[in-house]
Amino acid sequence: MVICGVELTGNDAVVCLLILDRGQFSLPESKVRKLSLNRNYTREDLKQFQSDFVGLAAEYGVSRVVIKERMQKGKFAGGAVSFKLEAAIQLISGLDLEVTLLPPALIKSTLAANPLPVPFAETGLKAFQETAFTVAYVGHMRAAA
Repeated sequence: MVICGVELTGNDAVVCLLILDRGQFSLPESKVRKLSLNRNYTREDLKQFQSDFVGLAAEYGVSRVVIKERMQKGKFAGGAVSFKLEAAIQLISGLDLEVTLLPPALIKSTLAANPLPVPFAETGLKAFQETAFTVAYVGHMRAAA
């Protein structure tokens, strides 16, 4: 199963693809590390972002998308644009994509019970993809539970 982990920051969706096959994890080669929303935030820009995400999911056979949930209020609240990106991903039609939000507390407890099998530094991913990688890993662990 191919899972796409997503961290939404500002007007970017940082992505990491992670495959679990017969108990083995692998990272497919992907040129896409993040998808960005044009700063005009128009309807057409959102549709283009959604189309880009659909293209990524279709190209790599993604069956599940897991997004790190952001707070709606308070000091660490997510920005309005990140919630637009989340909605654009959740409303993708035409693909059989399961989209799940993972709260930070669930991510932390899952990692405590199932530590990462490899240090992030050894994955070959960019540093800014660490959260997306962790979310994808937790998505696999939650699907197996």
